[in-house]
Amino acid sequence: MQRWIFCFIAGFLAVFCFHQPALGLLHSAGVVPFAPFSLAATQPLGVPSVVSAGFWGGLWAIVMMLVLNRLGSSLIWLKAALFGGIALTAVAVLVVFPLKGYGLDMAQLPGRFIIGFILNACWGIGTIVFIRVLPH
Repeated sequence: MQRWIFCFIAGFLAVFCFHQPALGLLHSAGVVPFAPFSLAATQPLGVPSVVSAGFWGGLWAIVMMLVLNRLGSSLIWLKAALFGGIALTAVAVLVVFPLKGYGLDMAQLPGRFIIGFILNACWGIGTIVFIRVLPH
């Protein structure tokens, strides 16, 4: 049980230390219109958006480690980046965005996927960084 709590913490921290700073860089470059570390309330609980992202990052870290444990430890950094970049982005674009009313505009799909891939690959790498460097 401690191992999974530790994975959750690593994924949570990766949102704040890797995903959101990458979003800040993309926002500063004018690639995305929204700024990082948003405190806007999410529905239905009214939790700040960045805290919600951290929570989901923690849950996804557990899933990622279950998958990576089955795939072996070679090329772990690449596998983590690909897992975050592909799995999280696919779920966001195909499930979360439509649920939030953003729709599935096929013209915007490639751009959303590329941006999501970059942000979520950073999260995946960050999660591995925290799993490797934090004492457990």
